[in-house]
Amino acid sequence: MTIYHFVGIKGSGMSALAQILHDMNYHVQGSDVEKRFFTQQALEQSGIKILPFNKDNIKPGMTVIAGNAFPDTHEEIVEAKKLGLPIVRYHRFLGDFMENFTSIAVAGAHGKTSTTGLLAHVMKGAKPTSFLIGDGTGKGDREAEYFVFEACEYRRHFLSYFPDYAIMTNIDFDHPDYYANIEDVFSAFQEMAWQVKKGIFAWGDDEHLQKIQAKVPVVFYGFGEENDFQARNIVKTTEGTSFDVFVRNTYYNTFKIPAFGDHNVLNSLAVIALCHYEEIESEIIAERLQTFTGVKRRFSEKKIGSQIIIDDYAHHPTEIKATIDAARQKYPEKDIIAVFQPHTFTRTQTFLDEFAESLNKADKVYLCEIFGSVRENHGKLSIEDLQKKIHDSEIITEKDTTPLKKYENSVILFMGAGDIQKFQLAYEQLLQV
Repeated sequence: MTIYHFVGIKGSGMSALAQILHDMNYHVQGSDVEKRFFTQQALEQSGIKILPFNKDNIKPGMTVIAGNAFPDTHEEIVEAKKLGLPIVRYHRFLGDFMENFTSIAVAGAHGKTSTTGLLAHVMKGAKPTSFLIGDGTGKGDREAEYFVFEACEYRRHFLSYFPDYAIMTNIDFDHPDYYANIEDVFSAFQEMAWQVKKGIFAWGDDEHLQKIQAKVPVVFYGFGEENDFQARNIVKTTEGTSFDVFVRNTYYNTFKIPAFGDHNVLNSLAVIALCHYEEIESEIIAERLQTFTGVKRRFSEKKIGSQIIIDDYAHHPTEIKATIDAARQKYPEKDIIAVFQPHTFTRTQTFLDEFAESLNKADKVYLCEIFGSVRENHGKLSIEDLQKKIHDSEIITEKDTTPLKKYENSVILFMGAGDIQKFQLAYEQLLQV
């Protein structure tokens, strides 16, 4: 029996794929660095073996699935080549795997993880569905008809996929270490659009997505009246959000979501449009939308004493603004204290002014040192360059998070795509002393 060995199994997509194959009764193991990542818990709960990187992990008879962050010179990949084993990059494996199902790719600069999680939750209420979410969650169903997965545009990886459907949540300039400009990002999404087999669901209020061309129908959703699926009569409360959906100007149904901010209305609208297209009953859609509890590291909150602690993956100015707006909707009477760790030097440099503008929407801002990445661990600028642009902001360290204690009855918002969780953990431990 083939053993699937994952090189870099703690990566969010890799860990999700490992869980899917495990659920489908394949023999799965993997290796990674020994540092603990939030993706580990699900792997451990599934009983999937995680080993430290070592060429001796590679044995005859294995199929090696290699994470995109690891070069061909990695010791385990070199050993696999030496043994003549099949070596498949993550995105290539996924591209082949999805051919067994009606596949739905969720792409976009922002919102793809939340939308993938929501779509999987809603569709499971109607038909057996397997899914792969970018928060490290994956679930395989041997009876699955649908496969819902997150499709990342970084390095054009999503061009390995030829899905039946695609949701495109937005096009924005991100990953400046790879893409030259917004036109370059658009060209990648346009190329992806040509590969979709049945239909595309795109945010119609996005000027870039309005220009997308395809061989299949493009269905637009959004707030503007020209959209095929339009959200009207939006009511925002501290309990959530409700809205009416009109399909080509004809009332369809009213939906309620236990979520906050315009971005969550749009995510829901994308899911409603696709499910409507697949003839899933509106009652099932409505019920499932109300029972969705979210995905990991997306507005994940807990209450400690008088403070609300929120963990969020927001690492781009657009996402930071959306997260702060959501916190204001849910907690209008509380101060919003942002603790932000920039992710990669190139992104921080490229969006320095935009980061400052978004963060200034909080009542107080604390900044953490810039998190590099596997790809880049230094840069020309420092966290002080961002600090100068944000009114009354301060720098905070993992060793001393005490300044946050004085904000009683406030929301402490930890944001970032690096290891911002260690700052949150340090603060939570401080509160327990």
